[in-house]
Parts: sequence; C-alpha cells; structure tokens
Amino acid sequence: MTALIDAINNLIWSKALIALCLGAGLYFSIRTRFMQVRGFGEMLRLMRSNKASESGVSSFQALAMSLSGRVGIGNIAGVATAIAYGGPGAVFWMWMTAFLGASTSYIECTLAQIYKEKDAEGRYRGGPAYYIEKAMGQRWYALLFAVVTVIACGLLLPGVQANGIAASMQTAWGIAPSVSAAGIAIALAFIIFGGVKRIATFAELVVPFMALSYILVAVLIMFLNAGKVPEVVALIFRSAFGMEAAFGAVLGLAVEWGVKRGIYSNEAGQGTGPHSAAAAEVTHPAQQGYVQAFSIYVDTLLVCSATAFIILSTGMYNVVAPAGGMIVEALPGLSPGPGFAQAAVESSLPGYGAGFVALAILFFAFTTIVAYYYMAETNLAYLNRQVCRPWMVLVLRLALIAAVAYGTMRSASTAWALGDIGVGLMAWLNIIAILILQKPALLALRDYEAQKKAGKEPGFDPEALGIRNAGFWQRKSP
Repeated sequence: MTALIDAINNLIWSKALIALCLGAGLYFSIRTRFMQVRGFGEMLRLMRSNKASESGVSSFQALAMSLSGRVGIGNIAGVATAIAYGGPGAVFWMWMTAFLGASTSYIECTLAQIYKEKDAEGRYRGGPAYYIEKAMGQRWYALLFAVVTVIACGLLLPGVQANGIAASMQTAWGIAPSVSAAGIAIALAFIIFGGVKRIATFAELVVPFMALSYILVAVLIMFLNAGKVPEVVALIFRSAFGMEAAFGAVLGLAVEWGVKRGIYSNEAGQGTGPHSAAAAEVTHPAQQGYVQAFSIYVDTLLVCSATAFIILSTGMYNVVAPAGGMIVEALPGLSPGPGFAQAAVESSLPGYGAGFVALAILFFAFTTIVAYYYMAETNLAYLNRQVCRPWMVLVLRLALIAAVAYGTMRSASTAWALGDIGVGLMAWLNIIAILILQKPALLALRDYEAQKKAGKEPGFDPEALGIRNAGFWQRKSP
C-alpha cells in the first residue's frame, strides 16, 4: 500500500507540476505588472478592513481564515523536510515560490470574489468550482474539482496536520498518539459543528497570536546566534544554485522540494485560498485579491523563514543524499520533521524548546484542520447547490474527525504522501483553470487601480467590464 501511495505521489508531483507552479507565477506576475510589489501598501491598508455582514466575514477575518489554512505543519515540519531532502537551498526556492505565487493568489482569489454566490442560508460561497462553472462553462470540470477538494481537504490533508501534532507532543511530553487523537477530535468537533462564523471568529483570535509568538521566538534565537545569520543567508543562496560543494548532489532536489513544500505551505495556486476569499464582504473583488496575496508573504517570507533560520543557525539538521546516505554530519536520532525545529529551539532555550514548538505546531496544525473542513464544506455546498442535504454535511464532519484520528496513528511518511497527493491534484486542476480564466481578474485589477487613481471609492460593475455570469455583482451594481 505504501509503495502504491508513493508511486501515485511521484506521478502527480513530477517536474511538470514544478514547472507549472513556477511558470504560472512568473506569467501572472508579468500580466499584473508585479502587483505583489506595486500593491504592497494597498495590501496593508485593506487588511485592516473590518466590514462584515450577516452573509460575509470581514477582510481581516477572511485573511485569518486563509492564513489558518496556509500556516500549518508545513511551516515547521514542511520546512524541515525541504531542508532534509533539498538542502538549505530549498529555502530560496520556497521564497521564490511565495514571491511569484502572490500574483497567482491574486488571480484565483479575485476570481472567487467575482463569481461568488449566496447559499440557501444566505452565506457567501465561492471558490474554484464556482468560477470554473460560471466563467469557463465546464460543469464537469467544476464537479471534478469539487469532488477532489472534498476528498483532499476532508480525508487526505487533515492526517498530515494531526500526525505532526501527535509527533511533537510525544517528543515534548511523551503523550501517546492515541491521547492526542482523542483531544484533537473533541476540540475539532466543537469548532466545526459551530459553522462558518465560529470558524472565522476562532481563526481571527488564534492565527495572529500564534504566528507573532513564533516569529518573536525566531527573532530571539537569531539574536542569540547573530554571528551566524549572514552565513546562513549566504549558505541558502549558494546551495540554491549549486555553489556549495556539500550540497551539490541535491541541486535539482532543492528546486523540487522548495517548490513542493512552498506550495504545500502557502497554497498559492492550489485552490484553497479562494474559498475564504469568497466569504469576505468587500466593495470590489480586487480587494480580496490584494489581501490574499499578502497572506502568501506572511506564510512563507515570515513564518517559513523563521523556521528555516532557527534550524540553519543552530545547525540542527541533516541532509539526505539521493542515494540515501548522509552528506552532512548526521545528528543521531534526528529525523526530518518537527524534531529539527524542536532540537533547534531546545539548543538555544534549554528546557523550553521542545514544548514551545509542540504548542506552535498544535495551534498551527489545528487551525489548518479547521480551515480544511471549511473548504471541504464549501465544495460540498457546491455539489448540493440550493438543495440542502444535512446528512452529507454530518458525514463530512464525522469523516474528517475519523481522518484526523487515523492520521495520528500512521507513519509520518505515509501521512505526508497522502497530503501531497491531495495538494498536487488540486494544484493541477486549479492552475490550468486560472490560466484559462485569468481575464476577469486582470480586468478587475485595472478597474480597481483606475478608480483609486481617480480618487473614487471603488465599486464593481461587471457588465461595464464585459464580465458575464457574475450574478451576485450584477444584482449589486447600479
């Protein structure tokens, strides 16, 4: 079974998907005239918006919901795994994936806002399935994405997060995985049975606190190892381009693992971010495009970089050569995963490191599991549309809780492989779709910038821009 899972994973995550992710990011950066650089100030301004309604959440809540999905086990264990199999150079390619991916995130999240709709309970729903059907007119493709997302977010991806929580808890305090599974399942049930508003409120409170705490500890460790920081930066760049002899054997893997774990962490192009973007109450779709582009920076350039500098500045890592042998001095008993970060923090803050990282992983991973549920539920709502089938939502909730319990008991490699399959399938389907459907998002960007330049409070009239099937906005426009 493990061999079959690995074979499927290798097929999906071929070099073609790596090239597609980087190529699409570069292409969208050029088409948007590098809005991820030009629009940085606007991102910060829009992020502070607290406008909400009975139908939708505020921009900040949508950002927090999105970050709760992006900031997860990938920001700690994922970074450690990328370094272990791709060398320190993998960190550079994670940065590159984030920089280019910010424009990709703008495109997909703006499309989600343009083509969102209200469900039977009056809540905003949207995402790739919705814009594929309305803008592309290919319902079969939309149904395929929705089914894949329900399976990926409801069954495959939660196990990775739960496995990381269990592993870090066992390392820090010797807590058995079965106990961790029970605790996660009970807490998860309380949140997801409370609906989208409870999810948004939970994310708004927890995500900023956990991310800021983790970054502050990373800054403290970098201060304690200040003399090594310039060398760490130089090591990352040398390794990224094969100029570091010790890591020359993994040059190609640096790109592969950097992009692979970068996409897993920041989710740019994967099609997960658009779900929370569509839930926001905004006056123009481009506003959520800006906000969600900023979330890519927070995830990778801040949180992932914090993990990378913690691990590399303390030297608490191993790098595995393609043939399976160690190409740097092995640290006994230290395998790729949360243990890298726990050992690194422990070396600088003895007695606190393992526990602190375990708590960070608990918050990061748990909020991500909650976000996965929201994405799965949104796609289930798409499959149901206006027909309410409460029993299907109940089955999804129970299945996700079971997947979490199962994930804590599986090996880390199997859990990660299943998660990578889910991420890869969604990325293939979504990136191809947004490459075809990009025009409305680009029109929205130009319209928003023109209105801002004219000193107007931006509003959105899809008919005036030649955008069709944007039913929600057509009803709102004058």
